[in-house]
Amino acid sequence: MLDKLKEAEEKYIAIEKDLSDSEIIADQTKYTALMKEYKRLSPIIEKYREYKNFVKMQKDAEELLSDKPDEEMKALAQEELAEAKEGIEKCTNELKILLLPRDENDDKNVVIEIRAGAGGDEAALFSYVLYRMYTMYAESVGWKTELLSVNETGLGGFKEVSFTVMGDGAYSKLKFESGVHRVQRVPETEAQGRIHTSTVTVAVLPEAEDVEVEINPADIKFETCKSSGAGGQHINKTESAIRLYHKPTGIVIECQDERSQFKNKDKAMKLLRAKLYDMKTQEQHDKIANERKSQVGTGDRSERIRTYNYPQGRVTDHRVGYTSYTLESFLNGNISEMIDYIINVDTAEKLKS
Repeated sequence: MLDKLKEAEEKYIAIEKDLSDSEIIADQTKYTALMKEYKRLSPIIEKYREYKNFVKMQKDAEELLSDKPDEEMKALAQEELAEAKEGIEKCTNELKILLLPRDENDDKNVVIEIRAGAGGDEAALFSYVLYRMYTMYAESVGWKTELLSVNETGLGGFKEVSFTVMGDGAYSKLKFESGVHRVQRVPETEAQGRIHTSTVTVAVLPEAEDVEVEINPADIKFETCKSSGAGGQHINKTESAIRLYHKPTGIVIECQDERSQFKNKDKAMKLLRAKLYDMKTQEQHDKIANERKSQVGTGDRSERIRTYNYPQGRVTDHRVGYTSYTLESFLNGNISEMIDYIINVDTAEKLKS
C-alpha cells in the first residue's frame, strides 16, 4: 500500500506542476483531464501526508524515550506516542477505503429512467412520486435536473419518464437506485380500502460524452410528430416532437418536452448516448457478475430492491436490510441517510474481498 501511495504522491506533484504550465492551460481538453485527476488524487494525498506526519511523530517520540528522559518528558513522549499510534491506525483504515478501485463512472452526471410496471394506473402514479422524490433530493444537495422525456397518464401519473441529474458525484450516490421499487398502499380509486401492490422500475445510467460512444449518423432515423398528452394550447399545434430509431439496437426514443424540434432532437441523442454507453458497461458488469454477488446488488434491473409501505409508513431496502419509518419525509427527497448506508455496506463488502 505504501508503495502505491508514494507513486500516487509523485504523480500528484507532477500534475500540480503541469497545471501551472501555460501551454497546458491553453489546451482545455488536457487541462480538464489533469484537473479531474488532480481532484481524484487530492483526498488520497492529503490523508497520506497526514499518515506520514503521525509516523514522524511516532519516530520522534520513540527516539526521545530511548534517551531515558526525566519523568515529565517521559510522560509527554508516551502521550505523543499513543496519539501517533492511534493516528496511524485511523489513517491506514481510511487510506484502504480511499485506495479501493473506483467506478470510472462515479463522477458522471446520470440519466434516470422510471417506468411503471405491474399495477396499471397505480404504478404510473407511483412513477410520478419517485420522479418527484429524486428531483427533490437532487435539489437538496445542490444538483440540477432536466426533463428529457415523459409519457403521462390522464390521472397525473407517468407511464415512463427520463431525466438527467447533473452534479458532482451524481452517479456515485444514485447508482444503487437501479432496480424494481415496490409500493403497497390503498389507491384513491379503491372503494373498499384494500391494499394494492404495484411496481416501478428505475434505471440509473451514467451520462456518456460524445467521445465515449461512437454513433454512426446512418444508423439513426428521425421522425417528427405532434406532441401528445397534457400541455396546454401548444400541444398538437406543431410537429416539434421527435421520435428516434437506432437501427442496430432497435432503441426507440421519443422527446416532446421542448417546443423546439432542435432541442428535442438534442435530448433524444443525449438519452441514446446514455443507453448505448450503459449497454457497453453492462456487458463488462456481466463478466464480473460473480464478484458483484458479494456486493450490494447484482446490477440486475429485474431485482426487487425496495418496498414502500404506506399503511405502516415504512420504506425497506431488501439488499441491506435497512428500514426507515419516515416514509413521508423519504418521499419528499430526504433519502441521503439510506443512500449513505448502502454505500457504506458496499464499501465494507469490497474491503472484505
